[in-house]
Amino acid sequence: MSVVSVSRHGTAEGGETERQMPRPADEFEVLLITGMSGAGRSHAADSVEDMGWYVVDNMPPKLLVPLVDMMTASASKVHKLAAVIDVRSRSYFDDLSAVLSHLDDLGVKTRILFLDADDEVLIKRYESVRRPHPLQHGNRLIDGIHEERELLANLKERADTVIDTSTLSIHQLSTKLYEALLGSGASMVSVHIFSFGFKYGIPLDADFVADVRFLPNPYWVPELRELNGQDRPVSDYVLSSDGAGEFLDSYEKAVMIAIEGYAKEDKHYVTIAVGCTGGQHRSVAMSAALAQRMRGHGLSVTVSARDLPRRQRKLGEV
Repeated sequence: MSVVSVSRHGTAEGGETERQMPRPADEFEVLLITGMSGAGRSHAADSVEDMGWYVVDNMPPKLLVPLVDMMTASASKVHKLAAVIDVRSRSYFDDLSAVLSHLDDLGVKTRILFLDADDEVLIKRYESVRRPHPLQHGNRLIDGIHEERELLANLKERADTVIDTSTLSIHQLSTKLYEALLGSGASMVSVHIFSFGFKYGIPLDADFVADVRFLPNPYWVPELRELNGQDRPVSDYVLSSDGAGEFLDSYEKAVMIAIEGYAKEDKHYVTIAVGCTGGQHRSVAMSAALAQRMRGHGLSVTVSARDLPRRQRKLGEV
C-alpha cells in the first residue's frame, strides 16, 4: 500500500510542476489510547487533544490504516494522531494487532497508552452513571469487566505507558498524561504573551497583567513616534531604559514560580498581558523581551499585539 501522495503548488522555472517531497515516516507519531471501560479514556482523549494531537474516538482498528496513510501524505498537516480504541471482541483485538504490525512496517512511531482501574472502582463508576458495561450483555456488571480485562491482557503487556486511575481525580489524571507525553514541571505549560493599551481597556482573559507605563514613552521622541515596539530602534530605547531590565528579572522570576505551581494543578495554559498607554511601543517591546526569557526556560511561548493594528488602521485612513 502506498503511503505517499504528491501535492502540487504551481509550476517551477522551466514549466515543470514543483512537487513537495514527502516527509519521512519517522516524523509522524500515532498514539493508541485504550484500556478498561470506565478508567478514563474520554478524559485522556480531551487532555491529549489539548496537547495538539488530532484525536479520533471509537474508531474500528481497520480504519486506522487509511487515516495513517492520510497523515503520512506530504500535504497533510496532521503529524500526531491519537486514536481511542476499545476492544470489544476477539476479532476487534486481532484487527488492532494487524494495524500495529502495519504501523511498524511503515516505520511510524507508535505508542500505546493503557488506562486501568480496580474492579471495585470501575463498578462504582458505572453505578454512578447508571449505564451498562459494553460487554455486560444482560449479565452482571462484574462479568463484563472480567471479560474486557481478559481481552485486554495482552494489549496491556504491550503498552508503553500504563496509568492506574483508581485513586486519581480527573486533574491528577491529566497531570499524569502531560508528564508521560510532554515531561514534568514547567515544560507542561504553554504561554501566550500579548501587549495592549490601557486606554482601550484591560483584557479580561489574562492570568497576569503587567503595567510598563513607568518606562519612558517613545511616543514623545519624534524619530520614534511613528514606529512601534517591533522596530529595533524602539525596542533598544525601551529595553535600555532605567528599570526595564530589573523589572524583567523580577517579573520572570515571579511568573516562573506560578507556572511551576500551575503545572502541578492541571493548568497548562497561561496568558500574560503587558500594557502601556496605547499598546504601540513599550508593551510591545517588553512582551517580546519577556517571551525570549520564558523560552529560555524551555517553555512554548507565543506572542501577539492586541492593539498594534489600531495604528495600522489609523495610518490607512490618512
